[in-house]
Amino acid sequence: MPDDSGEHAVTRRGLLGALGATAVTAAAGAAATPRSAVKSWDLRTDVLVVGSGAAGVSAAIEARRADARVMLIESLPRFGGSSAMSGGVVYAGGGTALQKALNVEDSVEQMYRFLTLAGTLHPPHEKIQLYCEGSAGHFDWLVEQGIRYTDKLTLAKGLPMGDESLYFSGTEQAWPARDLAQPAPRGHVPGIPGMNGGRHLMEALLSRVAALGVTMRAGVAAHRLVTESDGRIAGVIVSSDGEQRAIAVQRGVVLACGGFIHNREMMRQYAPQLYECSVPWGNAGDLGAGINMGIAVGAAALRMNEGFAIAPIYPPESVLSGIVVNASGQRFISEESYHGVLGDAIAYHQKGRAWLITDRDSSYAFHQDNFLPVAEASTIGDIASRLEFPRGALQQTVAYYNLHAANGDDPMFRKSRLYLRPLQGPPYKAWDLSTSRAFFPAHTFGGLHTGTDGQVLSSFGEVIPGLYAAGRNSAGIPTAPYIASGLSVGDCTFFGRRAGRAAARMRTLG
Repeated sequence: MPDDSGEHAVTRRGLLGALGATAVTAAAGAAATPRSAVKSWDLRTDVLVVGSGAAGVSAAIEARRADARVMLIESLPRFGGSSAMSGGVVYAGGGTALQKALNVEDSVEQMYRFLTLAGTLHPPHEKIQLYCEGSAGHFDWLVEQGIRYTDKLTLAKGLPMGDESLYFSGTEQAWPARDLAQPAPRGHVPGIPGMNGGRHLMEALLSRVAALGVTMRAGVAAHRLVTESDGRIAGVIVSSDGEQRAIAVQRGVVLACGGFIHNREMMRQYAPQLYECSVPWGNAGDLGAGINMGIAVGAAALRMNEGFAIAPIYPPESVLSGIVVNASGQRFISEESYHGVLGDAIAYHQKGRAWLITDRDSSYAFHQDNFLPVAEASTIGDIASRLEFPRGALQQTVAYYNLHAANGDDPMFRKSRLYLRPLQGPPYKAWDLSTSRAFFPAHTFGGLHTGTDGQVLSSFGEVIPGLYAAGRNSAGIPTAPYIASGLSVGDCTFFGRRAGRAAARMRTLG
């Protein structure tokens, strides 16, 4: 690797003071800055990574390993991004080392079938194919970075609270997915008790970044890309402590600074269904800056209305013997569906309104405030009356459900027999699953249009030279409905790596 200790030794104080202010003649509010407006550069690097979540650090690791000088900047005072807040799950399959150690049978073909058939229409097939083919090797890479996994499998639904590292993290076992592809546990989570997997994953990746000698700067926010006259990206205008600086980039910029869940104006404009969700889930820096910077230089943006909307009604699994109904008092989904699939159905297809109807045995047996009870009665008719459902609708729904459930059948949504039984035995309760009143986390998936190596594409499908994006700055393999936990972090790390390598290979500017 080249000796760039001079660049690495620059502190944030030095960035602000010793170098002096950059002369930038463009207006402060301009969306992009022409190279001619930058009179001098404050810093230079080969590859600049914007954002310190899983995508950004993976890009920085691979760019540095490709012998490039790398600088990583983070707008917030602390590194880690939204990935540090996550469960740290990576969706991987096709015969990973962990699957093999636990005698789990899986194949690239079955993983590909699940990801392309169980979710949205017209998914990004080329990216998914690459992801599935490289999945086992990518898991090995994660282990090489120091992330610890245990040879333990759990069949319980939901993120493991123990130290198990492999589980069914999505909707693989629910209908219709189980008929489309052979189910296999593909949720790979660090073997850390409790919901600390994301923190462990990011600590390991950030330690690797530091060990490789990547220059890391917190509290430095990117605002505008600097473009040459031919459209090539020449650098980035940043700010820290109210001062503007310019960073020249010799090879490429990797935008990896998260989605836009905390930008309420963008949410209302692009993703109104997610705007209504009660819990914007993401790092405080998820303001859409990277996406807007890309759009400002001509990048196309895809699937900006999509994201995950999660209704985590389980655990306990006993509640899955209840039924979920809409404002018409009718079922619309198998209750055992992964909570991202259920949340999507409520947010995008039921105008954000739904209720869980339980009986004595399926009711929550402990205090919880994720979903509040809004009606309790000794009969289903009284529940229907209190919720003002159409006359007789809920009664007919329950009667039809009970008739077939008694025979171990669910003709409408084919709920597994494990959770299938008639609703009988008061008290009956209704729990509010509405997006605005329940605990309903949401995050965005829309982002810049990118190729398989992270290269950002214009609305004409042309590459914008020197610009790359990964993670939730890009439109990757996670789509709505979100069919499995780990697809987002998996996408961030896998395609972040590819973007970092591609940026490092970019021809050096003169």
